[in-house]
Amino acid sequence: MVQIDDYSGMADELLARGRSATYQPGGAMYPGLRSLWQPDYLDRKGALMVQIMQQVFGVQEGVKVESCAFSMVCTPAGELTPPQRIPHYDDTGGEVLAIMHYLLGPETGGTAFYRHRRTGFETITPQREATFSAAVAEDEREYGPPAAGYYYGDTDRYEKIGEIEARPDRLIVYRGRLLHSGVIPLPGALTADPAEGRLTINMFLIAR
Repeated sequence: MVQIDDYSGMADELLARGRSATYQPGGAMYPGLRSLWQPDYLDRKGALMVQIMQQVFGVQEGVKVESCAFSMVCTPAGELTPPQRIPHYDDTGGEVLAIMHYLLGPETGGTAFYRHRRTGFETITPQREATFSAAVAEDEREYGPPAAGYYYGDTDRYEKIGEIEARPDRLIVYRGRLLHSGVIPLPGALTADPAEGRLTINMFLIAR
């Protein structure tokens, strides 16, 4: 994983764009709303991103942006589906890279990374996916359904192994197969109003 602070130099402008965007439901797994957007501002640090892709992630032929969106977690904690109540992975493929660009401060919560206790997995590869799914089902048989609410910290199911604090214009890049979860310190303060919501920019890249 890579963390870059003060990435764009235009955090206020990005936040203003996010505040004025039109949002739609983010999909079955995302607990909130999203607004599709073009990530042209990444070109401001194009040389740095190329260096990171090559030296950290072993990408030699470039990447393409699969998706980019302003994102706003806003689902009430009591309305989360069971899969939304535990850490997740985005994709098992090693070519899938995720970007989280924070637009607000630590009071809105960052991102935590986890190890699954029953399997010891921190990443879910194609070879591990079936084993992991069976182990998650075994967790539920032993411990019951995941507790209602946004997951955070250590439990019988998962161990927190790292956490990135949100800071305006902080950007992180990580492989989509890492087990992770958004940190939501004040679930009761979540709102679907873009003027007040927990706004980030989320992207998925595909290495070629």
